[in-house]
Amino acid sequence: MSLKTIKILAITGSTRTNSSNYKILKYISEHFKSDFEVEIFEGLTAIPHFNPDLDTENPPKEVESFRKKIQNADGVLICTPEYVFSLPGSLKNALEWCVSTTIFSNKKTGLITASASGEMGHEQLLLIMKTLEAKFDDNTQLLIQGIRGKIDADGKIINQETEKALQNFINYFANQFL
Repeated sequence: MSLKTIKILAITGSTRTNSSNYKILKYISEHFKSDFEVEIFEGLTAIPHFNPDLDTENPPKEVESFRKKIQNADGVLICTPEYVFSLPGSLKNALEWCVSTTIFSNKKTGLITASASGEMGHEQLLLIMKTLEAKFDDNTQLLIQGIRGKIDADGKIINQETEKALQNFINYFANQFL
């Protein structure tokens, strides 16, 4: 790959400690560290509820920090579960703070929905990220259904098809930076 380290901001849509989505991001960061320097964003729950009245030149400091991390990253990975046929509220809230900016415009982005079903949540994630003008395609988005049976407590992918799909996904994602 390139001589420059590619900086990736990884965002999990789950606020659960050690969730399946967090484990997937850890898997990616550990198995592809020769390609990427991955920072897993830990501040999702600290971002205040979106309020257009506060979306000014001086937004809340947590929002400003989140936006700066996105802006400074070469690419963004989002891995989220589906909650009640939608995105988790905390992830949607964080993304709403980005609508008035251009920080996702043409930003190389990888999108993973890992959940029991995930179809509707994934569809919404794709729509939101398209609205934010993030750069992704069919090869840099992935739906993993039945995730709990495909990853163990230690974060090891125990399903060969899922492991292969993740490897293909990350290879396509990495190729965007060549």
